[in-house]
Amino acid sequence: MIQVSNLYKAYGQQIIFDNVGFTVNAGERIGLVGRNGHGKTTLFKMILGEEKPDSGVISIPRHYKIGHLSQHINFTEDSVLKEGCLSLTHTEDGRDETYRVKTVLMGIGFSEEDFTRNPFELSGGYQIRLNLAKLLVSEPNLLLLDEPTNYLDILSIRWLTQFLRNWKNELILITHDRDFMDSVTTHTMGIHRSKIRKIEGPTQKLYEQILLEEEVYEKTRINEEKNRKETEQFINRFRAQATRASAVQSKIKALQKRENLEKISEIKNLDFEFKSEPFLGKWLIEVNDISFSFNTEGPSLIDKLSITIGKNDRIAIIGKNGKGKTTLLNLLAGELPLISGTVNHNPKLRLAYFGQTNIQRLDPQRTVEEEILDVLPEYNRRAARNICGIMMFEGDNALKKISVLSGGEKSRVLLGKLLVSPANLLLLDEPTNHLDMESIDSLLEAIDAFEGAVVIVTHSEMILHAIATRLIVFDDGKVSVFEGTYQDFLDRVGWKSEITESQDIKGQNNEQTKGASKKDMRRIRAELINSRSRILGVLQKRITEVEETIMHLENQIEQDTQALLEVSVKGEGQSIKTLTKSIHESKARIDTLFDELSSLTEELDIKIREFEERLKESTINGHVV
Repeated sequence: MIQVSNLYKAYGQQIIFDNVGFTVNAGERIGLVGRNGHGKTTLFKMILGEEKPDSGVISIPRHYKIGHLSQHINFTEDSVLKEGCLSLTHTEDGRDETYRVKTVLMGIGFSEEDFTRNPFELSGGYQIRLNLAKLLVSEPNLLLLDEPTNYLDILSIRWLTQFLRNWKNELILITHDRDFMDSVTTHTMGIHRSKIRKIEGPTQKLYEQILLEEEVYEKTRINEEKNRKETEQFINRFRAQATRASAVQSKIKALQKRENLEKISEIKNLDFEFKSEPFLGKWLIEVNDISFSFNTEGPSLIDKLSITIGKNDRIAIIGKNGKGKTTLLNLLAGELPLISGTVNHNPKLRLAYFGQTNIQRLDPQRTVEEEILDVLPEYNRRAARNICGIMMFEGDNALKKISVLSGGEKSRVLLGKLLVSPANLLLLDEPTNHLDMESIDSLLEAIDAFEGAVVIVTHSEMILHAIATRLIVFDDGKVSVFEGTYQDFLDRVGWKSEITESQDIKGQNNEQTKGASKKDMRRIRAELINSRSRILGVLQKRITEVEETIMHLENQIEQDTQALLEVSVKGEGQSIKTLTKSIHESKARIDTLFDELSSLTEELDIKIREFEERLKESTINGHVV
């Protein structure tokens, strides 16, 4: 358990943490949220002892092991597998735990052939993945993960999700992927206005609570301001009247004691709106049997792919890293030569391309404002400044040179250039990598409102579920077009590696019963029945608990609603605030519980089917033994 109390940290005039405190309890998996630059990574550094708070205490138990994902490369072994094994915790019985390292390495995207490679031969992204594997197998008491999905592809993220769901120790996770965070965490902790707030439940529950509290605060402030003005008017009106002297003095004392509530400062959001270029035709790009390879003697990255991109399409390109997704975007944009096939652009096509490599095309010596002006059809400094403001480069920040910007800030400049470029087709390569959750929400709204077509490369399943209606899938060594949503793909096709893994597990179960004697089969069947009773009993018990809690909360809402009507008539302000907050929290809790109930019911159905199949397999010659 970690305890933080009275923590204060500032950089110059910017206060990061203003006397905050929180506790990390045993087994809690916490999602840490907050705007970019508001202190998430700083908090990690203070927990690790890499930075010191200006005041306050971070209490960490003795012999409590904290592990974090390091960006620094410090390999000492000559193979990936040996390097991964360095972090294994030694067992008392001396068991070989190498299999654990292999499982984690393959889960996050390494192949068996990679096990013997020298770590320094790996790309930068895979070197970070190796660091992640070393961290996961080291099993620290507290696991600190800062944007781990930035270095992973979609299949690795799916594997990591399951791994973290089963994490038994403590975890604090920073990620811009809201669905990934909510699927693995038990609590959410938010950095907001230099304070830290922690709740049990998902991110949405925290944001709703903050929004409600700020609405209540603002209403209270307005009411207090109104009362203050009325009191001041009373004092000024009757100050000179001797008969009212006592009342005036009483009002003056009350006014002096009354707290003066400050107006809440506005927090800026990115405000996306892509400019749509009108298009009346049916297709924007026609792709016919294209093939491409960087090595003419090796296998093709893309082999005989055909697709037509229509004027309202929402197409997602998905698959593992290094398989050709960004290359395909470059081919669609006409930035790479084809080996064979054709990519035909409609004469009316207006293309806007956001790519990670396009950051290199920004001129380091230009300012943010100058880069925006570079794509404006006419010199308009006011319009450029407006775009800079929308992308959170306000005032003198618009005059910053590109050379001093962070990777995330450069990405915002690129997005700003897209906003002023009229287009009927957006090509977007991982546009959310450096955005926080609020900015991603704004981007998704802008994509939804865009009146042209969108082709996007992303590893975020949240984004895939939100916008994709067609897919280009890189999987099992080939590329294909899938006509349908991402959920349709998972339901009807699925990822080849996950299907193979599932078949391998089933095969292992079959091997356990193959050739067994009647006595062995009876034992196996008894173990299955006991296991079924234990596992299904735990699930059923939790389902009952959730249902009873929902019923209790619904009754509580009824009582609070009736009480709210009564105090509203009486005008009891504090009671109104308390009851309104209670009703809101109960409703949010019910929503969370219904999500859990749905998940538990689905898991129960799956477990029942699994046990039924395994019980069938434990029969001999079709008869129960």
